[in-house]
Amino acid sequence: MSNEISDFGDDVVGSLQSQLQSLQNRVKELESENAKLSSQLSKCCCRKTEEMHNGFGVECFKLGVASQRKNTGGSGVECFKLGVASQRKNTGGDKTRKKKAIERISGYNLEIMTHHSKRYVALKVMYFGQRFYGFASEAQMDPTVESEIFKALEKTRLLVGDKKESQYSRCGRTDKGVSSVGQVIALFLRSNLKETDANNKISGELIPETRIEGEIDYVRVLNRVLPNDIRILGWSPVSIDFSARFSCLAREYKYFFWRGNLNLPAMENAGKKFIGEHDFRNFCKMDAANVHNYRRRITLFEISSSNMRFEGNQLCAIKVKGSAFLWHQVRCMVAVLFMIGQGLESVDVIDALLDTEKTPRKPQYAMAPEIPLVLQSCEFEDVKFICSSDSGQALCIHLENEGRTYQLQSAIFHEAVLSCLPFANDQSLLNEGTIKKVASHIPLLSRPTEPSYEERRAKLNSR
Repeated sequence: MSNEISDFGDDVVGSLQSQLQSLQNRVKELESENAKLSSQLSKCCCRKTEEMHNGFGVECFKLGVASQRKNTGGSGVECFKLGVASQRKNTGGDKTRKKKAIERISGYNLEIMTHHSKRYVALKVMYFGQRFYGFASEAQMDPTVESEIFKALEKTRLLVGDKKESQYSRCGRTDKGVSSVGQVIALFLRSNLKETDANNKISGELIPETRIEGEIDYVRVLNRVLPNDIRILGWSPVSIDFSARFSCLAREYKYFFWRGNLNLPAMENAGKKFIGEHDFRNFCKMDAANVHNYRRRITLFEISSSNMRFEGNQLCAIKVKGSAFLWHQVRCMVAVLFMIGQGLESVDVIDALLDTEKTPRKPQYAMAPEIPLVLQSCEFEDVKFICSSDSGQALCIHLENEGRTYQLQSAIFHEAVLSCLPFANDQSLLNEGTIKKVASHIPLLSRPTEPSYEERRAKLNSR
């Protein structure tokens, strides 16, 4: 009986050793085949993505061998079969299945990358910033406007390479909650137009700026997949040396507010003091590690009233235009103007804060809220944005519908206010001392101050 068991065990071991040797031989064959494929793919601009896709089969074979050695069971054989299937799929002659597998990888389309022309394009973007963690995606917070735009570019197969390869640039990086109706970005996008060489073959070179007829309707294509609070307003062909940031001549911001009891003439007189070139270190959030020049030029300051009213309160807007702005500069300027409009500060406080020799440290004060701030426009030389009539009509309908939706929400909030009126009129609540005493105002120049630029730099250098 013991001899039979021993013979049976020898047979199982021999069988497993035979399978293991077979797997090892097959792995060597596949590694050789994979090396040949890698050599071919080294000429492709999408090498990394393709290697990730085709390398899966070999990794699975290795996993199968390791599992077989460890367990001497069936899981290694199953993984081996999966590896064979994957490798056959990637190295076989079924081009249709291979193409579909590649296109499932986000942002990647081999046919587009190798057979389509590209052109450098500027896009004019609007967005309602309330739900976004700012425009730029570097902060690792989602959602951002930029991340949503790139999702749309990948989904529509307009993107050429990754963000770096596309020579992407943006005019401004608005903060969390800030909106825009005139943000501008620039990058390489796929083109419908074909640039041919002497042999009438597609050359893959850039499409000249002057050629527009027959081009992709970038506004229509992108707006079909973007979320409702982001829209492309137009596009323009630009030269490859164009930068949405550094080619910008001027940026204009608007800050909306309800007039209430604010003294608008005093605010406007104070705001005019911003015009010209000044050191705005007392009107920004200082970034001493990266920003060393705090002089900026303001070319326009206006306060205007609109026809929009809510229960007799008039909507107004502050307009500020300049070549460039510091971090939180507009919101800090508006915060001080509101103090002046409320009669809490003198108009002359602007002069004192702009004089950085007399006031080298910024007084501590809260910025104005972010939601009413809008990047109104970005100006460039010889850049004219294009929007087809069909796309423009669809865009207007969409924005009008969105506006009506927000008006409905406003009506609901108004109904909620009316529902609270019986409680607000209940004098018994007032008698119980539920209304908090308004904090007394401390003049700006008497407040604690933040460290100066020089003090911040000294601290950084001491680390």
